Amino acid sequence: MAAPKKSPELPSKEDIAAFIASQSGKVGKREIGKAFNIKGGAAKIALKALLKEMEQEGSVSRKNRRMHKPGHVPPVVLADIQSRDDDGDLIAIPTEWNEDEFGAPPRILVVIPRRGKKPEFAPGVGDRALLRTERNNDEGPDYLGRVIKVLTRESERQLGIFRPRRGGGGFIEPVDKKKLGRTLEIAPGEEGGADDGDLVSVDILKQGRYGAPTARVREKLGSLTSEKAISLVAIHAHSIPNVFPKEVLAEADAAKPATLGTREDWRSLPLVTIDPADAKDHDDAVHAEPDTAADNPGGFIVTVAIADVSGYVQPGTALDREAYLRGNSVYFPDRVVPMLPERISNDLCSLRAHEDRPALAVRMIFDANGKKKGHSFHRVLMRSAAKLAYPQAQAAIDGVPDDVTGPILDTVLKPLWAAYKALGGARDARGPLDLDLPERKILLDENSAVSRVIVPPRLDAHRLIEEFMIQANVAAAETLVAKRTPLIFRVHDAPSLEKAVALREFLESLDIPFAPSETLKPAHFNRVLKQVEGTEHQQIVNEVILRSQAQAEYSAENYGHFGLNLKKYAHFTSPIRRYADLIVHRALIRAHDFGEDGLPATTTPAQLAEISASISAAERRAMAAERETVDRLIAHHLADRVGAKFAGRISGVTRSGLFVSLAETGASGFIPASTIGTDYYVHDEAQHALIGERTGEGFRLGDEVEVRLVEAAPVAGALRFEILSKGRKMKPPGRGKRGQRRSRADERPKRPGQRTRR
Repeated sequence: MAAPKKSPELPSKEDIAAFIASQSGKVGKREIGKAFNIKGGAAKIALKALLKEMEQEGSVSRKNRRMHKPGHVPPVVLADIQSRDDDGDLIAIPTEWNEDEFGAPPRILVVIPRRGKKPEFAPGVGDRALLRTERNNDEGPDYLGRVIKVLTRESERQLGIFRPRRGGGGFIEPVDKKKLGRTLEIAPGEEGGADDGDLVSVDILKQGRYGAPTARVREKLGSLTSEKAISLVAIHAHSIPNVFPKEVLAEADAAKPATLGTREDWRSLPLVTIDPADAKDHDDAVHAEPDTAADNPGGFIVTVAIADVSGYVQPGTALDREAYLRGNSVYFPDRVVPMLPERISNDLCSLRAHEDRPALAVRMIFDANGKKKGHSFHRVLMRSAAKLAYPQAQAAIDGVPDDVTGPILDTVLKPLWAAYKALGGARDARGPLDLDLPERKILLDENSAVSRVIVPPRLDAHRLIEEFMIQANVAAAETLVAKRTPLIFRVHDAPSLEKAVALREFLESLDIPFAPSETLKPAHFNRVLKQVEGTEHQQIVNEVILRSQAQAEYSAENYGHFGLNLKKYAHFTSPIRRYADLIVHRALIRAHDFGEDGLPATTTPAQLAEISASISAAERRAMAAERETVDRLIAHHLADRVGAKFAGRISGVTRSGLFVSLAETGASGFIPASTIGTDYYVHDEAQHALIGERTGEGFRLGDEVEVRLVEAAPVAGALRFEILSKGRKMKPPGRGKRGQRRSRADERPKRPGQRTRR
């Protein structure tokens, strides 16, 4: 009789957790196996099972296919500098830290090098900075943090709207929702020349235990007497650079139009731009034609040409430093804060119709089923044949051409749509995440006040450009990986196991089966979305699946794009407004030896990791600023309608209350739990609901409700509602049940997360 097979020896869970916590670099299954000398197929399978068990227990977490011990600081972290120690050294804590789960945040000793490269700005108390961390083996804080970049200066200052009092002095009206009701008093003589309605920054003079704190106006930042300046609040609150330094403008003004030189001459190819009707810069143009090759019957050649910004914004220049600092353009309803000066973004690099422009182009060959057979990159001089808007191009295809689209309908537009139709089959086979969440757009009148809010129709013209841009982005990533050239990837991690389990529990409450596995794919979610299509649960299920997803970001390491279901993906198509795309352009120039303005050969993966973290933070900053400005504009719009009734939908549920989005405008407001009925409401996380302990009356995410507007705070962008609808009958929650928390009316919640950008 054969001896029983001996189980492979594995390290203990405690040893594995300790090893993960001790590492500052990448830690995955491979690194753990190497550290503990785990060899052989059986042992590796056993290790994989053990790590999964530890993840389910919560003793380790996984992000971006890396393991880390929960409650430990990652190698690169966004941190807030809060104080100085007895030696005068700066102490920071991670910006994002779950105190409920992990307790007090760890302290990080900020290290400023005495020699070598120093940060552009010396950090101070109140600043937010990007830190590269490592364990501290000496006494003091657990971590050391070396400053990569100071992201916001003087965040200890407070912003607000100055309101004068008779006889002198005044008070500050807060612009932050979290500070509503907390006024700052300005003593006579401390007004700093501010007038009623001015946005100001202030220094806190005294914060006593009793009475309102006093402050001094430090700086007037602009007047908010009309909606025209409402975006100023977000610009200053998030420290978004919005004035170009003189040296940057001087470099832009000195730039000359590109000439043919060593570029390929593509000026006879009828590329066209298709953009929103109000677009000011045009950074992508497209063309398609049938492939006449005998071995590709029914195939197409699709060309995407992208503005060649790298010829004007070269490494080490003032233009480059400013573009890196900004990270991306920021789009408000009333203005744009561009990444590059207008001389570059709206003139020399914008692919204007009938004007010579430099471009970096990719020519892709697809078969009749939309499968890519090959691609090639080219540095060219092009001339756009037409400037088109999405509705204009769609109308031509639908049989209503105009003077611009009529002459190019058969030769340019119809081949584009035919190629898009062919690519649709491959896209469906790939199966990207197919969420249905319409986006609203604010239309302003001549005074920059809200005129109306619309949901623009989703046209095939939009989908065509989106699909061609995705294919171009994939081609860029594939080429650079194949040529072993460093680049910045656009990555999107799969949902965490914790979020997948929470989603399963919610779907079970709707009698919808969902079995998350270790290898989640978009198809698992798409099956659920298809099942609820056209039902009363469609909206809520789309919302909850969205919230289960990770946030897309930039990374020097590739772990794929879950939402698009792509293994290699990079941003290549918008270098006018995104620094990540400029890096990818430089990498392509270097990989193809297109010129001397490519990615420097000295660029290291560590440098690209720092750039990735910085521009990811800038993207999140822009998203928050854009969202807050929309909130403020709509709050201004509704300020004179206090007391009016509105139809809405519950868009967020917390233990403190309900968020409701209005059907009319999409505006979001809050209903404190303490104002709902006469019952005591408990937050049931699994069902995304507040449920009365005694009555079982419940309000669930996605429910349609009627509300009354009780309060509008325009400068803070805050709305408060009173619920008028009755709740649905739900099973009364049991005390102490997992996933349930008692509501707390005295705690103001954070707003639910918004859609992430791909």
